[in-house]
Amino acid sequence: MIIPMILMQLGIFMDYWGDFTSNAWSVHIHYWTGTVWYIFLIFQPYYATHGQLEKHRTYGIIGMFMAGAVCFTALSMMYRDLESAHRAAEMVERFGPFKPYFFYGIAAIELVMMTAFGYAVIQSIIHRKSLEDHAWWLVSTVFIIMMPALGRGVQNIWIMMYVDNWPDIDILTPLYIAQVIIIILILVTAKYFGKLRHPATYLALAINFLNCFAAPIGKSEAVQNFLETFIKG
Repeated sequence: MIIPMILMQLGIFMDYWGDFTSNAWSVHIHYWTGTVWYIFLIFQPYYATHGQLEKHRTYGIIGMFMAGAVCFTALSMMYRDLESAHRAAEMVERFGPFKPYFFYGIAAIELVMMTAFGYAVIQSIIHRKSLEDHAWWLVSTVFIIMMPALGRGVQNIWIMMYVDNWPDIDILTPLYIAQVIIIILILVTAKYFGKLRHPATYLALAINFLNCFAAPIGKSEAVQNFLETFIKG
């Protein structure tokens, strides 16, 4: 759990700390609830396996509160993707390779992603008496929500490498690279713990495969109309 935590922090570092003072309050709340959630998943297994079950259960209740905060703060911020789509349509030169469909696609997959995150957390509660299932459902949440942070990090590095090609930079390839990294992490971790055929593994893989189709999803007029209808700033 330390490895995904580091990847998440490195990925989001420039986007969050690079313009720390200009970030909206909602961004700060989502960043810190997400960070604390990752921290919970690092030290909670220690308590569970070192004779501190009572402490594990107590912190587990707090952790479920934190999981809800991660999920709902992410959902509440989705209007920012639509605002970016609108600005990209109006300020073409400034946004360059970031076309409106890109932001619509990100919003759509984030909606599915956070729904899957919530489902995995609920499954961990339902299976709390089965140590293996409880633990693996919680582990899967890390891989389900890793893409936004890692994807931004890889994309930022990619843009710096090819900044001379602006505005014709390929912004999708770095996202595919991020997805490959996450999928490999899922498979390696699942194999190590004997969970390749676990439902949580299938869910994490499905979400990350779906993320690869952000562009075509974002180009769908039906998806755009749905998002514009239900998500308001």
